[in-house]
Amino acid sequence: MPQSNLVMTKNWTPDSWRACEARQLPAYPDASALAAVESQLRSYPPLVFAGEARDLTERLASVAAGNAFLLQGGDCAESFAEFHPNTIRDTFRVLLQMAVTLTFASKMPVVKVGRMAGQFAKPRSGDFEEIDGVSLPSYRGDNVNDIEFTATARTPDPQRMVRGYLQMAATLNLLRAFASGGYANLHQVHKWNLDFAARSPWADQYALLADRIGEALDFMAAIGLSPDTVPQLKATSFFTSHEALLLGFEEAMTRQDSLTGDWYDTSAHMLWIGDRTRFAGSAHVEFLRGVGNPLGLKCGPSLEADDLLRLIDTLNPGNVPGRLTLITRFGHDKVDQHLPRLIRAVQREGRYVVWSCDPMHGNTIKAAGGLKTRPFDRILSEVKGFFAIHRAEGSHAGGIHLEMTGQDVTECTGGAVAISDEGLASRYQTQCDPRLNASQSLEMAFLIAEALKAERDAIASACAA
Repeated sequence: MPQSNLVMTKNWTPDSWRACEARQLPAYPDASALAAVESQLRSYPPLVFAGEARDLTERLASVAAGNAFLLQGGDCAESFAEFHPNTIRDTFRVLLQMAVTLTFASKMPVVKVGRMAGQFAKPRSGDFEEIDGVSLPSYRGDNVNDIEFTATARTPDPQRMVRGYLQMAATLNLLRAFASGGYANLHQVHKWNLDFAARSPWADQYALLADRIGEALDFMAAIGLSPDTVPQLKATSFFTSHEALLLGFEEAMTRQDSLTGDWYDTSAHMLWIGDRTRFAGSAHVEFLRGVGNPLGLKCGPSLEADDLLRLIDTLNPGNVPGRLTLITRFGHDKVDQHLPRLIRAVQREGRYVVWSCDPMHGNTIKAAGGLKTRPFDRILSEVKGFFAIHRAEGSHAGGIHLEMTGQDVTECTGGAVAISDEGLASRYQTQCDPRLNASQSLEMAFLIAEALKAERDAIASACAA
């Protein structure tokens, strides 16, 4: 049984982060307006519940033990302007396709966590952006300011957090309906395909997989096992996550659980700390160490093993399985250099963690036309390196963390659909960083499935020996 989070909240209060160094927070021009919005948000209902967060922790404990796999994916930055039920549905649908593919290959449950219903704030490399000699505050996500390059649009506005809350609530409501209302029924597996995704060479592979699942379901129905008798066939568990960047918003959404007395951030089931905010004395680390949600920690090339161990002990002092997911983001050419030493340090100290690979952030480049992109072959190279290193170190490659969408965008080059540098501009729609489109996401799932099958076969061979 997971222990109480009370051990983590020693000398902690929801606002204790305010005494620490807080980086990547916007500079609001009106402090009283900000305080008024934060007070307003404290009176709003929770978006998720403590019991749901504990359920996710238990599922992630299975991932840490090597008995499940974590699929985490969704938008780089959600948008107010593009908020539409079809956009939510299509991303959810691709995640279902990916999960089915991974489950079939690995013979393990897949824990599905969306970068959805809250991914509105983004860290930036600089506080200001300059265009044609004009310098304005950087765009930090729709919860903070607008992407339009004008002084008014770029001024941080706390009222945007209220709009963000309302969009989060609506998105969560729709996701819950999709997950439990019949859309996720495995009998719909053929209908999850998207018209444009059918152009991908991997669409035929998915159709064959769907046929095999359909045959298995027909057999189960013949012996009396149907969605009416086995609820898992007609519904799925789906969780939400985002980077806990806007600490005032996160504090306002933090509530004390009436059953355990522990504190939970009710803005999402899982929160993560970014690579730019995990330093010693960080306000973000201070805040998240005290909430009972499962946490993620981005681990980039600058992270030393000793610093990682200190962060693990701060965020998970009870060494609770499923509490902490380490999301590695090195780049395809640096994963061999950095990942092994972190794995060895964690194994040496006996820490329970989920290892997940973010192959997106370390592989961002500028294409010939000036647009940011991420070459598919580099993304895949980091994923393959991640799996190979974990096999070599006797560790479980437990998850994948992708910036992706269900839309037919052209933002990452390559893949079976062969998007070129010249083709990027045709449907380049991201608010911030480039995302895999639906076809590329499904292709990635099949390629990861091959790695999972290889891991399973290696374990079986070792046991047989």
